[in-house]
Amino acid sequence: MVSLTINGKAVCVPEGTSILDAARSVNIDIPTLCYLKDLNEIGACRICMVEIEGQEPLVAACDNEVREGMIVYTNSQKVRMTRRVNLQLLLSQHDVNCVKCTRSGNCKLQKLANDYNLLGAPYQKKLRPAPVDYSAPILRFENRCVKCMRCVQVCDKMQGMHIWDLVGTGSRTTVGTARANSLSSSLCTYCGQCVTHCPVGALEERDDTDHVYRMLADPALTTVVQVAPAVRAAWAEYFRLSPAQATPGVLASALRQLGFDYVFDTNFSADLTIMEEGSEFIERFTHREKYPMPMFTSCCPGWVRFVKGQFPQFARNLSTAKSPQQMFGAVAKRCFAGKIGVDPRSLRVISVMPCTSKKAEAALSTMKDACGDADVDVVITTRELVRMLRCSMIDPATLEESGFDSPLGSGTGAAVIFGATGGVMDAALRSAYYLVTGKNPDPDAFTAVRGMQGWKEASFDIPGAGTVRTAVVSGLGNARKLLEAIETGRVQYDFVEVMACPGGCAGGGGQPIHDGVECASQRGNVLWGLDRNAALRFSHENPDVQALYTEFLGKPLSERSHHLLHTDIGAWQMPQER
Repeated sequence: MVSLTINGKAVCVPEGTSILDAARSVNIDIPTLCYLKDLNEIGACRICMVEIEGQEPLVAACDNEVREGMIVYTNSQKVRMTRRVNLQLLLSQHDVNCVKCTRSGNCKLQKLANDYNLLGAPYQKKLRPAPVDYSAPILRFENRCVKCMRCVQVCDKMQGMHIWDLVGTGSRTTVGTARANSLSSSLCTYCGQCVTHCPVGALEERDDTDHVYRMLADPALTTVVQVAPAVRAAWAEYFRLSPAQATPGVLASALRQLGFDYVFDTNFSADLTIMEEGSEFIERFTHREKYPMPMFTSCCPGWVRFVKGQFPQFARNLSTAKSPQQMFGAVAKRCFAGKIGVDPRSLRVISVMPCTSKKAEAALSTMKDACGDADVDVVITTRELVRMLRCSMIDPATLEESGFDSPLGSGTGAAVIFGATGGVMDAALRSAYYLVTGKNPDPDAFTAVRGMQGWKEASFDIPGAGTVRTAVVSGLGNARKLLEAIETGRVQYDFVEVMACPGGCAGGGGQPIHDGVECASQRGNVLWGLDRNAALRFSHENPDVQALYTEFLGKPLSERSHHLLHTDIGAWQMPQER
Protein backbone atom coordinates (compact mmCIF):
# COMPACT_ATOMS: atom_id res chain seq x y z
CA MET A 1 0.00 0.00 0.00
CA VAL A 2 1.08 3.57 -0.74
CA SER A 3 0.15 6.57 1.40
CA LEU A 4 -0.16 10.04 -0.14
CA THR A 5 -2.09 13.28 0.21
CA ILE A 6 -4.49 14.64 -2.40
CA ASN A 7 -5.92 18.13 -1.83
CA GLY A 8 -5.08 17.80 1.85
CA LYS A 9 -6.88 14.48 2.21
CA ALA A 10 -4.94 11.38 3.31
CA VAL A 11 -5.19 8.55 0.79
CA CYS A 12 -3.95 4.95 0.99
CA VAL A 13 -4.11 2.83 -2.16
CA PRO A 14 -2.32 -0.24 -3.58
CA GLU A 15 1.04 0.24 -5.24
CA GLY A 16 0.69 0.78 -8.98
CA THR A 17 -2.56 2.77 -8.70
CA SER A 18 -2.79 5.80 -10.96
CA ILE A 19 -3.19 9.25 -9.45
CA LEU A 20 -6.58 9.45 -11.18
CA ASP A 21 -7.87 6.26 -9.56
CA ALA A 22 -6.41 7.25 -6.21
CA ALA A 23 -8.28 10.57 -6.34
CA ARG A 24 -11.52 8.91 -7.37
CA SER A 25 -11.22 6.43 -4.49
CA VAL A 26 -11.78 9.35 -2.09
CA ASN A 27 -14.40 11.11 -4.27
CA ILE A 28 -12.05 13.74 -5.70
CA ASP A 29 -12.96 14.28 -9.33
CA ILE A 30 -10.29 14.98 -11.94
CA PRO A 31 -11.65 15.87 -15.40
CA THR A 32 -10.73 13.64 -18.35
CA LEU A 33 -11.45 13.59 -22.07
CA CYS A 34 -9.46 10.79 -23.66
CA TYR A 35 -9.40 8.40 -20.68
CA LEU A 36 -11.07 4.97 -20.87
CA LYS A 37 -10.10 2.62 -18.06
CA ASP A 38 -8.01 -0.35 -19.22
CA LEU A 39 -8.32 0.79 -22.84
CA ASN A 40 -7.00 4.32 -23.24
CA GLU A 41 -4.75 5.50 -20.41
CA ILE A 42 -2.26 7.48 -22.49
CA GLY A 43 -2.66 11.10 -21.34
CA ALA A 44 -3.32 12.29 -24.89
CA CYS A 45 -5.72 15.12 -24.09
CA ARG A 46 -3.74 16.63 -21.15
CA ILE A 47 -6.95 17.61 -19.39
CA CYS A 48 -6.28 15.48 -16.29
CA MET A 49 -3.11 17.41 -15.41
CA VAL A 50 -2.33 17.71 -11.68
CA GLU A 51 0.38 19.41 -9.63
CA ILE A 52 2.81 17.45 -7.45
CA GLU A 53 4.51 19.33 -4.65
CA GLY A 54 8.22 19.79 -5.31
CA GLN A 55 7.90 19.03 -9.02
CA GLU A 56 7.83 21.87 -11.57
CA PRO A 57 6.02 20.32 -14.56
CA LEU A 58 2.44 19.14 -14.20
CA VAL A 59 1.70 15.45 -14.89
CA ALA A 60 -1.22 13.57 -16.37
CA ALA A 61 -3.14 11.83 -13.59
CA CYS A 62 -4.36 8.96 -15.77
CA ASP A 63 -0.95 7.49 -16.65
CA ASN A 64 1.21 8.40 -13.65
CA GLU A 65 1.33 6.15 -10.61
CA VAL A 66 1.22 7.22 -6.97
CA ARG A 67 4.39 7.31 -4.86
CA GLU A 68 4.86 7.10 -1.12
CA GLY A 69 4.50 10.52 0.52
CA MET A 70 3.36 12.23 -2.68
CA ILE A 71 1.41 15.47 -2.20
CA VAL A 72 -0.98 16.16 -5.08
CA TYR A 73 -3.08 19.21 -5.93
CA THR A 74 -5.86 18.68 -8.46
CA ASN A 75 -7.37 22.16 -8.46
CA SER A 76 -4.58 24.70 -7.93
CA GLN A 77 -4.42 27.92 -9.93
CA LYS A 78 -1.64 26.48 -12.06
CA VAL A 79 -3.69 23.35 -12.76
CA ARG A 80 -6.85 25.30 -13.63
CA MET A 81 -5.06 27.65 -16.01
CA THR A 82 -3.22 24.79 -17.71
CA ARG A 83 -6.46 22.89 -18.28
CA ARG A 84 -8.10 26.02 -19.68
CA VAL A 85 -5.23 26.57 -22.13
CA ASN A 86 -5.28 22.92 -23.20
CA LEU A 87 -9.04 23.09 -23.76
CA GLN A 88 -8.67 26.32 -25.75
CA LEU A 89 -6.05 24.67 -27.95
CA LEU A 90 -8.37 21.71 -28.57
CA LEU A 91 -11.22 24.07 -29.42
CA SER A 92 -8.99 25.94 -31.90
CA GLN A 93 -8.94 22.79 -34.03
CA HIS A 94 -12.55 21.81 -33.39
CA ASP A 95 -15.68 22.63 -35.34
CA VAL A 96 -17.77 24.07 -32.51
CA ASN A 97 -20.99 24.29 -34.52
CA CYS A 98 -22.72 22.38 -31.71
CA VAL A 99 -26.25 23.05 -32.91
CA LYS A 100 -25.60 20.73 -35.88
CA CYS A 101 -23.96 17.93 -33.87
CA THR A 102 -25.89 14.89 -32.63
CA ARG A 103 -23.80 14.86 -29.45
CA SER A 104 -24.80 18.36 -28.36
CA GLY A 105 -25.82 18.05 -24.73
CA ASN A 106 -23.99 14.73 -24.44
CA CYS A 107 -20.48 15.82 -25.44
CA LYS A 108 -17.51 15.58 -23.09
CA LEU A 109 -15.68 18.49 -24.73
CA GLN A 110 -18.77 20.69 -24.63
CA LYS A 111 -19.24 19.98 -20.93
CA LEU A 112 -15.60 20.72 -20.12
CA ALA A 113 -15.71 23.98 -22.06
CA ASN A 114 -18.78 24.99 -20.06
CA ASP A 115 -17.26 23.85 -16.77
CA TYR A 116 -14.13 25.93 -17.37
CA ASN A 117 -16.14 28.94 -18.49
CA LEU A 118 -14.51 29.21 -21.92
CA LEU A 119 -16.57 32.03 -23.39
CA GLY A 120 -13.98 33.34 -25.84
CA ALA A 121 -11.66 31.88 -28.45
CA PRO A 122 -8.14 33.31 -27.99
CA TYR A 123 -6.54 31.16 -30.70
CA GLN A 124 -7.17 31.37 -34.42
CA LYS A 125 -9.09 28.42 -35.77
CA LYS A 126 -7.33 26.19 -38.27
CA LEU A 127 -9.84 23.81 -39.86
CA ARG A 128 -9.14 21.95 -43.08
CA PRO A 129 -11.70 20.95 -45.72
CA ALA A 130 -12.63 17.38 -44.84
CA PRO A 131 -15.17 15.53 -47.00
CA VAL A 132 -17.45 12.98 -45.32
CA ASP A 133 -18.08 9.51 -46.80
CA TYR A 134 -21.88 9.24 -46.60
CA SER A 135 -21.93 5.85 -48.32
CA ALA A 136 -20.96 4.08 -45.08
CA PRO A 137 -23.32 3.56 -42.12
CA ILE A 138 -20.73 5.23 -39.87
CA LEU A 139 -19.61 8.79 -40.60
CA ARG A 140 -16.44 10.52 -39.48
CA PHE A 141 -16.24 14.29 -39.16
CA GLU A 142 -12.53 15.11 -39.08
CA ASN A 143 -12.94 18.65 -37.79
CA ARG A 144 -14.73 17.41 -34.68
CA CYS A 145 -11.98 14.92 -33.81
CA VAL A 146 -9.91 15.72 -30.69
CA LYS A 147 -7.27 13.05 -31.41
CA CYS A 148 -8.05 11.33 -28.12
CA MET A 149 -7.28 7.90 -29.68
CA ARG A 150 -10.30 6.24 -28.11
CA CYS A 151 -11.62 4.93 -31.44
CA VAL A 152 -8.18 3.54 -32.29
CA GLN A 153 -7.81 1.77 -28.95
CA VAL A 154 -11.36 0.37 -28.91
CA CYS A 155 -10.99 -0.92 -32.46
CA ASP A 156 -7.56 -2.42 -31.67
CA LYS A 157 -7.86 -3.73 -28.13
CA MET A 158 -11.56 -4.52 -27.79
CA GLN A 159 -12.56 -5.47 -31.34
CA GLY A 160 -9.20 -6.45 -32.80
CA MET A 161 -10.04 -4.92 -36.19
CA HIS A 162 -7.33 -2.21 -36.51
CA ILE A 163 -9.46 -0.10 -38.86
CA TRP A 164 -8.60 3.29 -37.33
CA ASP A 165 -5.07 4.61 -36.96
CA LEU A 166 -3.10 7.83 -36.91
CA VAL A 167 -2.41 9.13 -40.41
CA GLY A 168 -0.43 12.13 -41.62
CA THR A 169 2.51 13.84 -39.94
CA GLY A 170 3.13 16.97 -37.91
CA SER A 171 0.22 19.41 -37.86
CA ARG A 172 -1.53 17.21 -40.45
CA THR A 173 -1.75 14.25 -38.06
CA THR A 174 -5.27 12.96 -37.67
CA VAL A 175 -7.21 9.72 -37.31
CA GLY A 176 -8.17 7.86 -40.45
CA THR A 177 -8.47 4.49 -42.13
CA ALA A 178 -4.83 3.56 -42.48
CA ARG A 179 -5.35 0.48 -44.67
CA ALA A 180 -7.98 1.85 -47.04
CA ASN A 181 -8.91 5.10 -48.76
CA SER A 182 -12.20 5.38 -46.90
CA LEU A 183 -14.29 3.52 -44.34
CA SER A 184 -16.60 2.11 -47.01
CA SER A 185 -13.62 0.58 -48.84
CA SER A 186 -12.15 -0.91 -45.67
CA LEU A 187 -12.94 -4.21 -43.94
CA CYS A 188 -14.86 -2.38 -41.21
CA THR A 189 -17.70 -4.42 -39.72
CA TYR A 190 -19.65 -1.26 -38.80
CA CYS A 191 -20.09 -2.57 -35.25
CA GLY A 192 -20.19 1.05 -34.05
CA GLN A 193 -18.14 0.59 -30.90
CA CYS A 194 -15.92 3.47 -32.03
CA VAL A 195 -19.06 5.63 -32.14
CA THR A 196 -20.27 4.78 -28.64
CA HIS A 197 -16.80 5.35 -27.17
CA CYS A 198 -16.06 8.66 -28.93
CA PRO A 199 -16.27 11.52 -26.38
CA VAL A 200 -17.44 14.03 -28.99
CA GLY A 201 -19.36 13.91 -32.28
CA ALA A 202 -16.44 12.97 -34.51
CA LEU A 203 -18.06 9.60 -35.19
CA GLU A 204 -21.78 9.00 -35.60
CA GLU A 205 -24.20 6.81 -37.47
CA ARG A 206 -25.53 7.99 -40.82
CA ASP A 207 -28.79 9.73 -40.00
CA ASP A 208 -31.66 8.21 -41.98
CA THR A 209 -34.53 9.81 -40.10
CA ASP A 210 -35.36 12.13 -43.00
CA HIS A 211 -36.13 9.09 -45.18
CA VAL A 212 -38.54 7.88 -42.50
CA TYR A 213 -40.25 11.27 -42.20
CA ARG A 214 -40.81 11.37 -45.97
CA MET A 215 -42.33 7.88 -45.91
CA LEU A 216 -44.64 8.79 -43.03
CA ALA A 217 -45.80 11.89 -44.92
CA ASP A 218 -46.59 10.05 -48.18
CA PRO A 219 -50.27 8.98 -48.22
CA ALA A 220 -49.58 6.48 -51.01
CA LEU A 221 -47.31 4.43 -48.74
CA THR A 222 -48.14 2.01 -45.93
CA THR A 223 -45.50 2.22 -43.23
CA VAL A 224 -44.60 -0.75 -41.03
CA VAL A 225 -42.10 -0.44 -38.19
CA GLN A 226 -40.37 -3.24 -36.30
CA VAL A 227 -38.52 -2.84 -32.99
CA ALA A 228 -35.61 -5.09 -32.01
CA PRO A 229 -35.51 -6.74 -28.54
CA ALA A 230 -32.49 -4.76 -27.28
CA VAL A 231 -34.11 -1.43 -28.11
CA ARG A 232 -36.73 -1.83 -25.37
CA ALA A 233 -33.96 -2.08 -22.77
CA ALA A 234 -32.39 1.26 -23.72
CA TRP A 235 -34.70 3.56 -25.69
CA ALA A 236 -36.07 5.46 -22.67
CA GLU A 237 -32.70 6.16 -21.01
CA TYR A 238 -32.66 9.66 -22.45
CA PHE A 239 -36.09 10.32 -20.90
CA ARG A 240 -34.86 8.94 -17.55
CA LEU A 241 -37.60 6.34 -17.36
CA SER A 242 -37.10 3.08 -15.49
CA PRO A 243 -37.64 -0.27 -17.24
CA ALA A 244 -40.94 -0.56 -15.35
CA GLN A 245 -42.09 2.75 -16.87
CA ALA A 246 -40.63 2.21 -20.34
CA THR A 247 -42.65 -0.90 -21.17
CA PRO A 248 -42.91 -2.33 -24.69
CA GLY A 249 -46.52 -1.09 -24.69
CA VAL A 250 -45.39 2.49 -24.10
CA LEU A 251 -42.84 2.12 -26.90
CA ALA A 252 -45.59 0.87 -29.23
CA SER A 253 -47.71 3.92 -28.35
CA ALA A 254 -44.78 6.26 -29.00
CA LEU A 255 -44.25 4.77 -32.45
CA ARG A 256 -47.94 5.20 -33.26
CA GLN A 257 -47.67 8.83 -32.19
CA LEU A 258 -44.91 9.22 -34.77
CA GLY A 259 -47.40 8.15 -37.44
CA PHE A 260 -46.53 4.55 -38.36
CA ASP A 261 -49.48 2.63 -39.77
CA TYR A 262 -48.49 -0.69 -38.19
CA VAL A 263 -46.23 -1.31 -35.21
CA PHE A 264 -44.65 -4.73 -34.86
CA ASP A 265 -42.17 -6.47 -32.63
CA THR A 266 -39.02 -8.04 -34.08
CA ASN A 267 -39.55 -10.68 -31.38
CA PHE A 268 -41.94 -12.34 -33.83
CA SER A 269 -39.21 -12.86 -36.41
CA ALA A 270 -36.69 -13.72 -33.69
CA ASP A 271 -38.93 -16.68 -32.87
CA LEU A 272 -39.16 -17.41 -36.60
CA THR A 273 -35.36 -17.30 -36.83
CA ILE A 274 -35.10 -19.87 -34.03
CA MET A 275 -37.42 -22.21 -35.91
CA GLU A 276 -35.28 -21.99 -39.04
CA GLU A 277 -31.85 -21.78 -37.43
CA GLY A 278 -32.66 -24.41 -34.80
CA SER A 279 -33.91 -26.78 -37.49
CA GLU A 280 -30.86 -26.07 -39.60
CA PHE A 281 -28.61 -26.88 -36.66
CA ILE A 282 -30.37 -30.20 -35.99
CA GLU A 283 -29.98 -31.07 -39.70
CA ARG A 284 -26.26 -30.24 -39.66
CA PHE A 285 -25.62 -31.81 -36.24
CA THR A 286 -27.24 -35.11 -37.15
CA HIS A 287 -25.51 -35.21 -40.57
CA ARG A 288 -22.11 -33.84 -39.60
CA GLU A 289 -20.37 -35.68 -42.40
CA LYS A 290 -22.17 -33.48 -44.95
CA TYR A 291 -21.56 -30.05 -43.44
CA PRO A 292 -18.64 -27.97 -42.14
CA MET A 293 -18.77 -27.79 -38.36
CA PRO A 294 -19.31 -26.00 -36.09
CA MET A 295 -22.37 -24.08 -37.25
CA PHE A 296 -22.21 -20.36 -36.52
CA THR A 297 -25.25 -18.18 -35.85
CA SER A 298 -25.84 -15.49 -38.48
CA CYS A 299 -28.09 -12.99 -36.67
CA CYS A 300 -25.34 -10.37 -36.19
CA PRO A 301 -24.34 -8.63 -39.47
CA GLY A 302 -21.17 -7.22 -37.89
CA TRP A 303 -20.05 -10.77 -37.11
CA VAL A 304 -20.96 -11.95 -40.61
CA ARG A 305 -18.88 -9.12 -42.11
CA PHE A 306 -16.04 -10.07 -39.77
CA VAL A 307 -16.04 -13.70 -40.94
CA LYS A 308 -16.20 -12.77 -44.62
CA GLY A 309 -13.47 -10.16 -44.30
CA GLN A 310 -11.09 -11.79 -41.83
CA PHE A 311 -11.71 -15.56 -41.98
CA PRO A 312 -13.46 -16.25 -45.31
CA GLN A 313 -12.63 -19.95 -44.99
CA PHE A 314 -15.28 -20.14 -42.25
CA ALA A 315 -18.06 -18.42 -44.22
CA ARG A 316 -19.57 -21.82 -45.10
CA ASN A 317 -20.03 -22.50 -41.38
CA LEU A 318 -22.47 -19.62 -41.01
CA SER A 319 -26.14 -20.48 -40.79
CA THR A 320 -27.95 -19.57 -44.00
CA ALA A 321 -30.86 -18.17 -41.96
CA LYS A 322 -31.41 -14.45 -42.36
CA SER A 323 -31.32 -12.25 -39.30
CA PRO A 324 -34.64 -11.49 -37.54
CA GLN A 325 -34.61 -8.00 -39.08
CA GLN A 326 -34.47 -9.36 -42.61
CA MET A 327 -36.90 -12.22 -41.97
CA PHE A 328 -39.44 -9.73 -40.71
CA GLY A 329 -39.10 -7.54 -43.79
CA ALA A 330 -39.49 -10.52 -46.13
CA VAL A 331 -42.58 -11.83 -44.32
CA ALA A 332 -44.13 -8.36 -44.08
CA LYS A 333 -43.85 -7.76 -47.82
CA ARG A 334 -44.71 -11.29 -48.93
CA CYS A 335 -47.45 -12.26 -46.44
CA PHE A 336 -48.68 -9.29 -44.42
CA ALA A 337 -49.08 -7.02 -47.47
CA GLY A 338 -51.43 -9.58 -49.00
CA LYS A 339 -53.44 -9.91 -45.78
CA ILE A 340 -54.20 -6.18 -45.69
CA GLY A 341 -54.64 -5.90 -49.47
CA VAL A 342 -51.64 -3.66 -50.13
CA ASP A 343 -49.20 -3.83 -53.03
CA PRO A 344 -45.90 -4.88 -51.40
CA ARG A 345 -44.09 -2.30 -53.52
CA SER A 346 -46.02 0.44 -51.73
CA LEU A 347 -45.31 -1.00 -48.29
CA ARG A 348 -42.29 0.38 -46.45
CA VAL A 349 -40.56 -1.55 -43.68
CA ILE A 350 -38.62 0.55 -41.18
CA SER A 351 -36.45 -1.10 -38.54
CA VAL A 352 -35.47 0.34 -35.17
CA MET A 353 -32.25 -1.42 -34.23
CA PRO A 354 -29.54 -1.18 -31.55
CA CYS A 355 -26.98 -1.67 -34.30
CA THR A 356 -25.21 0.43 -36.95
CA SER A 357 -24.23 -2.62 -39.01
CA LYS A 358 -27.92 -3.35 -39.65
CA LYS A 359 -27.93 -0.38 -42.03
CA ALA A 360 -25.38 -2.16 -44.21
CA GLU A 361 -27.20 -5.50 -43.93
CA ALA A 362 -30.49 -4.04 -45.21
CA ALA A 363 -28.68 -2.64 -48.26
CA LEU A 364 -27.22 -6.00 -49.36
CA SER A 365 -28.16 -7.14 -52.86
CA THR A 366 -29.16 -10.54 -51.48
CA MET A 367 -31.88 -9.12 -49.22
CA LYS A 368 -34.60 -8.64 -51.87
CA ASP A 369 -36.50 -11.93 -51.82
CA ALA A 370 -40.03 -10.78 -51.04
CA CYS A 371 -40.95 -8.65 -54.06
CA GLY A 372 -37.70 -7.60 -55.73
CA ASP A 373 -37.41 -4.47 -53.60
CA ALA A 374 -35.37 -4.36 -50.43
CA ASP A 375 -36.91 -6.49 -47.67
CA VAL A 376 -36.15 -3.66 -45.21
CA ASP A 377 -36.28 -0.13 -46.60
CA VAL A 378 -34.73 1.97 -43.81
CA VAL A 379 -32.89 1.17 -40.59
CA ILE A 380 -32.63 3.69 -37.77
CA THR A 381 -30.76 3.21 -34.51
CA THR A 382 -32.10 3.62 -31.00
CA ARG A 383 -30.46 7.05 -30.92
CA GLU A 384 -32.20 8.10 -34.13
CA LEU A 385 -35.53 6.97 -32.69
CA VAL A 386 -34.93 9.16 -29.64
CA ARG A 387 -34.18 12.14 -31.89
CA MET A 388 -37.43 11.53 -33.79
CA LEU A 389 -39.43 11.38 -30.55
CA ARG A 390 -37.82 14.61 -29.32
CA CYS A 391 -38.42 16.33 -32.66
CA SER A 392 -42.09 15.33 -32.51
CA MET A 393 -42.43 16.53 -28.90
CA ILE A 394 -43.51 13.08 -27.73
CA ASP A 395 -43.07 12.51 -23.99
CA PRO A 396 -43.19 8.76 -23.28
CA ALA A 397 -43.96 9.42 -19.61
CA THR A 398 -47.42 10.70 -20.61
CA LEU A 399 -48.37 7.79 -22.88
CA GLU A 400 -50.69 4.91 -22.12
CA GLU A 401 -49.66 1.40 -23.11
CA SER A 402 -50.92 -0.21 -26.31
CA GLY A 403 -50.31 -3.57 -27.89
CA PHE A 404 -48.28 -4.43 -30.97
CA ASP A 405 -50.27 -5.14 -34.11
CA SER A 406 -51.15 -8.65 -35.23
CA PRO A 407 -50.28 -11.11 -36.68
CA LEU A 408 -46.57 -10.18 -36.68
CA GLY A 409 -46.50 -8.58 -33.25
CA SER A 410 -46.31 -11.50 -30.82
CA GLY A 411 -43.12 -12.81 -29.27
CA THR A 412 -41.91 -15.17 -26.59
CA GLY A 413 -39.34 -14.89 -23.84
CA ALA A 414 -36.94 -16.80 -26.06
CA ALA A 415 -37.14 -13.98 -28.60
CA VAL A 416 -36.61 -11.19 -26.08
CA ILE A 417 -33.21 -12.54 -25.01
CA PHE A 418 -31.84 -12.25 -28.56
CA GLY A 419 -30.54 -8.86 -27.45
CA ALA A 420 -28.25 -10.28 -24.73
CA THR A 421 -25.09 -12.31 -25.25
CA GLY A 422 -25.98 -16.00 -25.02
CA GLY A 423 -29.63 -15.32 -25.76
CA VAL A 424 -29.69 -16.70 -29.30
CA MET A 425 -27.92 -19.86 -28.17
CA ASP A 426 -30.24 -20.29 -25.18
CA ALA A 427 -33.35 -19.80 -27.31
CA ALA A 428 -32.07 -22.09 -30.09
CA LEU A 429 -31.26 -24.91 -27.67
CA ARG A 430 -34.73 -24.70 -26.11
CA SER A 431 -36.40 -25.28 -29.47
CA ALA A 432 -33.75 -27.69 -30.80
CA TYR A 433 -34.42 -29.91 -27.79
CA TYR A 434 -38.14 -29.84 -28.60
CA LEU A 435 -37.64 -30.46 -32.31
CA VAL A 436 -35.68 -33.64 -31.53
CA THR A 437 -37.58 -34.98 -28.51
CA GLY A 438 -41.07 -33.54 -28.95
CA LYS A 439 -40.87 -32.29 -25.35
CA ASN A 440 -39.99 -28.94 -23.85
CA PRO A 441 -36.88 -28.77 -21.68
CA ASP A 442 -36.71 -26.66 -18.56
CA PRO A 443 -36.47 -23.12 -20.07
CA ASP A 444 -33.65 -22.40 -17.63
CA ALA A 445 -31.69 -25.55 -18.45
CA PHE A 446 -29.12 -23.66 -20.52
CA THR A 447 -28.02 -20.95 -18.08
CA ALA A 448 -24.36 -21.86 -18.61
CA VAL A 449 -24.38 -19.85 -21.87
CA ARG A 450 -25.55 -16.70 -20.10
CA GLY A 451 -23.38 -14.03 -18.52
CA MET A 452 -21.01 -11.28 -19.58
CA GLN A 453 -17.85 -13.35 -20.04
CA GLY A 454 -16.39 -12.71 -23.48
CA TRP A 455 -16.03 -16.42 -24.27
CA LYS A 456 -18.23 -19.07 -22.64
CA GLU A 457 -18.51 -22.77 -23.45
CA ALA A 458 -20.83 -25.54 -22.26
CA SER A 459 -22.10 -28.95 -23.35
CA PHE A 460 -25.72 -30.13 -23.28
CA ASP A 461 -27.31 -33.51 -23.90
CA ILE A 462 -30.25 -33.69 -26.30
CA PRO A 463 -31.80 -37.18 -26.12
CA GLY A 464 -31.86 -38.76 -29.54
CA ALA A 465 -29.25 -36.40 -30.98
CA GLY A 466 -26.26 -36.51 -28.63
CA THR A 467 -24.09 -34.07 -26.72
CA VAL A 468 -23.97 -30.58 -28.19
CA ARG A 469 -20.74 -28.67 -27.55
CA THR A 470 -21.51 -24.95 -27.58
CA ALA A 471 -19.60 -21.69 -27.33
CA VAL A 472 -20.88 -18.14 -26.92
CA VAL A 473 -18.66 -15.17 -27.75
CA SER A 474 -19.25 -11.42 -27.69
CA GLY A 475 -16.82 -8.80 -28.97
CA LEU A 476 -14.86 -9.25 -32.17
CA GLY A 477 -11.54 -9.45 -30.32
CA ASN A 478 -12.84 -12.60 -28.64
CA ALA A 479 -14.28 -13.81 -31.95
CA ARG A 480 -10.81 -13.66 -33.49
CA LYS A 481 -9.36 -15.74 -30.65
CA LEU A 482 -12.19 -18.25 -31.06
CA LEU A 483 -11.69 -18.70 -34.80
CA GLU A 484 -7.93 -19.01 -34.39
CA ALA A 485 -8.46 -21.70 -31.75
CA ILE A 486 -10.91 -23.58 -33.99
CA GLU A 487 -8.57 -23.24 -36.96
CA THR A 488 -5.63 -24.77 -35.07
CA GLY A 489 -7.76 -27.52 -33.55
CA ARG A 490 -7.34 -26.37 -29.95
CA VAL A 491 -11.12 -26.40 -29.44
CA GLN A 492 -14.00 -28.31 -31.01
CA TYR A 493 -17.61 -27.14 -30.98
CA ASP A 494 -20.88 -28.02 -32.69
CA PHE A 495 -22.80 -24.77 -32.31
CA VAL A 496 -21.36 -21.26 -31.80
CA GLU A 497 -23.07 -17.92 -31.17
CA VAL A 498 -21.10 -14.74 -31.84
CA MET A 499 -22.16 -11.13 -31.31
CA ALA A 500 -19.89 -8.37 -32.61
CA CYS A 501 -20.52 -6.02 -29.69
CA PRO A 502 -19.38 -6.82 -26.13
CA GLY A 503 -22.44 -7.96 -24.21
CA GLY A 504 -24.44 -8.49 -27.39
CA CYS A 505 -26.97 -6.17 -28.98
CA ALA A 506 -27.71 -4.59 -25.59
CA GLY A 507 -24.30 -2.90 -25.94
CA GLY A 508 -24.74 -2.28 -29.66
CA GLY A 509 -23.22 0.59 -31.62
CA GLY A 510 -26.61 2.25 -32.08
CA GLN A 511 -27.58 2.39 -28.41
CA PRO A 512 -27.68 5.53 -26.21
CA ILE A 513 -24.23 6.78 -25.19
CA HIS A 514 -23.19 7.27 -21.57
CA ASP A 515 -19.57 8.37 -21.68
CA GLY A 516 -17.21 6.02 -19.87
CA VAL A 517 -20.02 3.69 -18.76
CA GLU A 518 -20.63 0.22 -20.22
CA CYS A 519 -24.37 -0.51 -20.06
CA ALA A 520 -24.64 -3.89 -21.82
CA SER A 521 -24.85 -5.92 -18.60
CA GLN A 522 -27.58 -3.79 -17.06
CA ARG A 523 -29.63 -3.75 -20.26
CA GLY A 524 -29.14 -7.48 -20.77
CA ASN A 525 -30.48 -8.15 -17.28
CA VAL A 526 -33.66 -6.31 -18.26
CA LEU A 527 -34.10 -8.70 -21.20
CA TRP A 528 -33.44 -11.80 -19.09
CA GLY A 529 -36.04 -10.52 -16.63
CA LEU A 530 -38.62 -10.11 -19.41
CA ASP A 531 -37.96 -13.70 -20.48
CA ARG A 532 -38.29 -14.97 -16.93
CA ASN A 533 -41.74 -13.35 -16.60
CA ALA A 534 -43.01 -14.20 -20.10
CA ALA A 535 -46.13 -16.34 -20.50
CA LEU A 536 -44.48 -18.23 -23.37
CA ARG A 537 -40.76 -19.03 -23.23
CA PHE A 538 -40.29 -21.24 -26.30
CA SER A 539 -40.16 -19.94 -29.88
CA HIS A 540 -42.03 -22.94 -31.24
CA GLU A 541 -45.02 -21.98 -29.06
CA ASN A 542 -45.49 -18.56 -30.68
CA PRO A 543 -49.04 -18.80 -32.13
CA ASP A 544 -48.37 -16.34 -34.95
CA VAL A 545 -45.28 -18.28 -36.01
CA GLN A 546 -47.27 -21.52 -35.93
CA ALA A 547 -49.98 -19.89 -38.07
CA LEU A 548 -47.40 -18.64 -40.59
CA TYR A 549 -46.10 -22.16 -41.11
CA THR A 550 -49.61 -23.60 -41.35
CA GLU A 551 -50.89 -21.01 -43.81
CA PHE A 552 -47.85 -20.27 -45.94
CA LEU A 553 -44.41 -21.74 -45.19
CA GLY A 554 -45.39 -25.35 -44.53
CA LYS A 555 -42.53 -26.28 -42.22
CA PRO A 556 -39.02 -25.09 -41.25
CA LEU A 557 -36.47 -25.52 -44.05
CA SER A 558 -39.21 -26.00 -46.64
CA GLU A 559 -38.70 -24.70 -50.17
CA ARG A 560 -40.71 -21.57 -49.38
CA SER A 561 -38.81 -21.03 -46.16
CA HIS A 562 -35.48 -21.33 -47.97
CA HIS A 563 -36.52 -18.81 -50.61
CA LEU A 564 -37.90 -16.24 -48.19
CA LEU A 565 -36.02 -16.74 -44.92
CA HIS A 566 -32.55 -17.92 -45.96
CA THR A 567 -29.79 -16.26 -47.95
CA ASP A 568 -26.58 -16.99 -49.81
CA ILE A 569 -23.78 -15.69 -47.60
CA GLY A 570 -21.28 -16.02 -50.43
CA ALA A 571 -23.28 -14.00 -52.96
CA TRP A 572 -21.85 -10.64 -51.82
CA GLN A 573 -18.29 -9.59 -51.24
CA MET A 574 -16.47 -7.52 -48.64
CA PRO A 575 -14.28 -4.64 -49.88
CA GLN A 576 -10.69 -5.75 -50.29
CA GLU A 577 -7.90 -4.00 -48.44
CA ARG A 578 -5.60 -1.94 -50.67
